[in-house]
Amino acid sequence: MPKRMRFTIWRPLATAATAALLAAFLTPAAAHGAPRESRPVYSYDHAIRESVWVDTGLDGDGDGKTDRVAADIVRPREPAAQGRRIPVIMDASPYYSCCGRGNESQLKTYDASGHVVQMPLFYDNYFVPRGYAFVGVDLAGTNRSDGCVDVGGRSDIQSAKAVIDWLNGRAKGYTTRTGQVRARATWTNGRTGMIGKSWDGTIANGVAATGVKGLRTIVPISAISSWYDYYFAKGAPLYGSGPDWLSGYVDSPGARAKCAAVQNKLVAGAPRTGDWTPLWTERDYVKDASKVRASVFLVHGMQDLNVRTKHFGQWWNALAKHGVQRKIWLSGTGHVDPFDFRRAPWVDTLHRWFDHELLGYDNGIDREPMADIERHPDQWVTSGVWPPQGTATTTLRPARGTQAGVGTLRLRTGGTGTETFTDDPRLSETDWAAHVDESTAGKAGFITPPLSRDLRVSGSSTVTVTVTPSTSTAHLSAVLVDLGPDTIRDYADSGEGITTLPGRTCWGASTAGDSACFKATEAKKTDVASTVFSRGWADLGNYASDREGVPLTPGTAYTITLDLAATDHVVPRGHRLALIVAGTDKDLIDPPPSTPTLTVDLSRTAAHVPLVGGAAAFAHALAGSPAAVSARTTPHGVRTPHTVRRVPGDGR
Repeated sequence: MPKRMRFTIWRPLATAATAALLAAFLTPAAAHGAPRESRPVYSYDHAIRESVWVDTGLDGDGDGKTDRVAADIVRPREPAAQGRRIPVIMDASPYYSCCGRGNESQLKTYDASGHVVQMPLFYDNYFVPRGYAFVGVDLAGTNRSDGCVDVGGRSDIQSAKAVIDWLNGRAKGYTTRTGQVRARATWTNGRTGMIGKSWDGTIANGVAATGVKGLRTIVPISAISSWYDYYFAKGAPLYGSGPDWLSGYVDSPGARAKCAAVQNKLVAGAPRTGDWTPLWTERDYVKDASKVRASVFLVHGMQDLNVRTKHFGQWWNALAKHGVQRKIWLSGTGHVDPFDFRRAPWVDTLHRWFDHELLGYDNGIDREPMADIERHPDQWVTSGVWPPQGTATTTLRPARGTQAGVGTLRLRTGGTGTETFTDDPRLSETDWAAHVDESTAGKAGFITPPLSRDLRVSGSSTVTVTVTPSTSTAHLSAVLVDLGPDTIRDYADSGEGITTLPGRTCWGASTAGDSACFKATEAKKTDVASTVFSRGWADLGNYASDREGVPLTPGTAYTITLDLAATDHVVPRGHRLALIVAGTDKDLIDPPPSTPTLTVDLSRTAAHVPLVGGAAAFAHALAGSPAAVSARTTPHGVRTPHTVRRVPGDGR
């Protein structure tokens, strides 16, 4: 086997004197000067591995006893022996036994005593030697925890919140699932950072929205901010099933037999009509953004069609409104962890983030640019703030062109007249974009001339349309498209923009049962003629209310606003910007019961787009010709791309 290259090398402590000297690494104000980086000075092989069952105070499974959730802990032995307290990194997940975590679908494994042997992902391997504890929490109803999965509701959130309370001496923990011997977290200072992708990151959002003391930072990756928006877009169903299916997918066999009542509540509370119910209010974390005490380092793929980017956009905006300290990474991938699309910079940045937020080290990360954005595969730019200064919502109006269904997009007052299309559930947004210059029955497209300079869209757009349906039900889609050739991450591929390689890279220390070495990845690229970069949907029956739909009267005009997903995209000079309005977006929303023909009133239709530089930038981009520009212009508010450090594998 070829020699593996390690970017993190474990150096064992040699003497007790060395260990004493290294005690300063956990003290921000050390006598010899404040440290700037935690070092791998503690033994991972000899780390303490233990399990605690924390009482949530809830009885989700209705067995007459309060539920206990399992928290598996890996922590360095040396600080505990020296009486020093350490911070915690936590990932609370429903996936530790059913489905796995990470690109290799790792599960927790245990020894004969029930102590965790393999903890999925690299967090424990990397951070425990650096003086952190790692805690992996099984959500209620999963793996070794009591209770029932309630898909983002009170039980899910309390599963993790109760553990933070226990770490801070406010909740009861036990050494076994059913016993009465108490476990106390005397080894921690209570400072906790939560991290996780998808459902795990969603739990981090939800716990932060409780305002729990002790939670210092969260790192939500591709996470949900409001569960209604996972299943519906203003009444239009995004999936053919509800949260009851997801609950049944992850719950443990023991919970499955006890949780019929919870399943029934999930079914009753999430009607496929798309109407808002109290179930969705409980699972809306955005409304509680004012309670967030923790800082937030948010990561999302701009082509994530699982957890759509509306989730990060509305969460980010709500946090900004309340002055929460924030940082953001936006990639060109789909639903992918940054460990698999930008590994070396991710580990380094996460390390410095936790050092700053949990250890108090002044390493300068809080003074660095707020946003990292992937412009092209493995090509990143930064913005000092996000969205950039000078970004302004600009109203763009559609007008008729020389062909039916092929119009123009401009700043001036919208055109008169109408455009008509018929919903065709066989067509997707990529089909619409591929034929945007053609008069086709299934969509209406509005296009700018070729741009004479780059135009940057940064943030969340909306599209207000006035349409007259021919039937009593209708679904609408609106998408923004960059018309022009490009090489992008292949987010529509099964890897959603990455390819997994046979070689491995190593991040931290390993044991016989828990390797710190993970399969390497590289960008999966594809050449395209156009790129849909923002999208949104709605049920026209929700025209009067985001929360309740009504039947339509055929032949009557209705006005509705579609919320488009947040993005950061540059339409380069020479390309064209297009707005497409259509019906069902194949594979992304479900079709309505009927097949409506819809007539768009152009005088009452507009797109409201956050442009860097505002209306002036749009006007300038449409002035002149591409040939008049001698060199590519760097968009306002963007720094020069920097080279991404690549991580070699072991060549196997």
